[in-house]
Amino acid sequence: MTEVHYVFLGMVFVAVLLLSQGLVTPVFGENKRIRKRMNSRLQAIEASIEGPTVSSILRKEYLTKLSPFGRWMESFPGMESLRNTIEQSGHNHKAYHVVLFCLALAVVSGITSWYIFKLHILAVIPIILISAYLPLFKVKYDRIKRMEKFEEQFPEALDVMVRALKAGHPFSNTMQMVAEEMADPISKEFGLTFSDLNYGNDVRHAMLGLLERVPSMNVMAFVTSILVQKETGGNLTELLSKISAVIRGRFKLNRKIKSLSAEGRMSSWVLTLIPFILFIMIMVTSPDYLTILTESEQGLKLITISSVGMIIGIYWLRRIIRIEV
Repeated sequence: MTEVHYVFLGMVFVAVLLLSQGLVTPVFGENKRIRKRMNSRLQAIEASIEGPTVSSILRKEYLTKLSPFGRWMESFPGMESLRNTIEQSGHNHKAYHVVLFCLALAVVSGITSWYIFKLHILAVIPIILISAYLPLFKVKYDRIKRMEKFEEQFPEALDVMVRALKAGHPFSNTMQMVAEEMADPISKEFGLTFSDLNYGNDVRHAMLGLLERVPSMNVMAFVTSILVQKETGGNLTELLSKISAVIRGRFKLNRKIKSLSAEGRMSSWVLTLIPFILFIMIMVTSPDYLTILTESEQGLKLITISSVGMIIGIYWLRRIIRIEV
């Protein structure tokens, strides 16, 4: 393989990586500044609670069930974040199992491409990186889908709670009703919250535990409202009804934005993939046509410059179709 082929493979790798990241990132986003402010407020509330937090208790219990090798693996930076992502995706895998699986895929793909297919090292490296990233991509994709399903169920769950409160049921029982009457994932999360309340934890611990398991702006608003209402009082039924109406309004806006941005998302795919498809077609049908470009020094410079421009273009297209509200 010539130098241009390695540059081309590198461009393909970067393009696929950026596009795959776009797949696991929702088009409809939340304003980062608002989310940051709400996170800061909830962290201040959590810091004011005496005793260990929900996350620290769960983390300690999780580590005690592992083998010495597992605890050693879980001590590395980023493993706790990976474990939270796996839990939010609905899987029961251990975090270090996922890491070991990524390493195993990387080793197998590297040996296969290096020794069996006799590929150059510059072609093997992208294959190894893509193979190692596939399990993480699957986990992130499942997490996004599960969070989206939770968000879709959330307004209906609030309506169930409102009807139960109007019927005279206590707040903790409304969580149980949501767990019994609705499907996963919201039934599981509300069931865990009800168990947390039922086994003696206070409302703050239970609500912050829900927020840690489901980090969403809608859940942040719900948790903040519950905590404020418990401190200051007020009509909880009316409060939950208003939150449900606001969430439904956000979903309506979400669907409208997705419809309006569909053309931009399709254009980003077309603009990204067309250069690679044309290059492959010309290389297969008329290889002599690319000789001047691939074998001259100026042609290699042009390919390098165009690859950098392609990467910048992909990143910019992602930023354009990523809408924050």
